[in-house]
Amino acid sequence: MARKSSRQLWKAKIEGKPTAAGGATAYSAARLPFRGTILGIDPSLRGTGLAVLEFVKRDQPVLLHSRTITLKPAISMFECLGVINRNVAEILNTYEIDAVAVEQTIYVQNFQTAQILGAARGAAIAAAAVADKPIFEYAPLRVKQAVVGVGRASKEQVARTVMSLTGTGDTLQYDESDAAAVAMCHAFTHIPESK
Repeated sequence: MARKSSRQLWKAKIEGKPTAAGGATAYSAARLPFRGTILGIDPSLRGTGLAVLEFVKRDQPVLLHSRTITLKPAISMFECLGVINRNVAEILNTYEIDAVAVEQTIYVQNFQTAQILGAARGAAIAAAAVADKPIFEYAPLRVKQAVVGVGRASKEQVARTVMSLTGTGDTLQYDESDAAAVAMCHAFTHIPESK
């Protein structure tokens, strides 16, 4: 059987069609394109979500750790960037992370908002780059399609789906569930390069 492109696998996944022998779908645990531990990042200056998920020899992803870096408006932007960078570095030093998945910047009309969001993303990405971790970016629409199956899913739908897929009984903050969803998107859709 010819190997399907990532675009074909993605289309089949969204449509719920079989993509491999035996009827397994592209995102089933038996056929995950990615195996390992992923740090998912939902960047924001005042509320960055971080989630570490394991996708190794399990029927479902395991949420190893999650947190929201909540920073008050009284803290300067530069201090916030340092806190974000240190938190990401701490996680990278604590867990054996195989890949880092980051949500891409959404379209914003306000230039200053885009600049601030870009700085927060840069602080998180820099920590992963310094640690020599492979970094992947995913658009919010793609993340929602991969995890929920609907590109316009609400934050509530994303949170419920993440909690269902990980089997966690804890209620996650939206920033944390968004970060976990970015990690799941990578695990469900990333096609490794053939060697």
